[in-house]
Amino acid sequence: MTQDSSNLVYSRVAKAADVQPGTAIQVDVGDTIVAVFNLNGQFYATEAYCTHALAALAEGRVIGEDVECPLHAAMFSIKTGAVLREPATEPLKTYPVRVENGDILVGVPEG
Repeated sequence: MTQDSSNLVYSRVAKAADVQPGTAIQVDVGDTIVAVFNLNGQFYATEAYCTHALAALAEGRVIGEDVECPLHAAMFSIKTGAVLREPATEPLKTYPVRVENGDILVGVPEG
């Protein structure tokens, strides 16, 4: 579930070089906590916690374009937030990401 782009504020969250391919980091973007994933040089952001049991997805295992929750092994698409394996049933929120001058910027709703 991608955020509406009309009211987004982009914030620098990390250097692209600091997030290796196949890994994730958890960052605060204002009042929003997100997980930022590097999939072969393309960056994606989702809400930080599993929708099933609030485990930190940045600590989960990245498998291809998916992330496995470290607590109960729910699986989500990093690109779309879709649930791919239970016990989760609610998709993740996703956030737009851009890279400028080597910095990762994540867009979150204002306010």
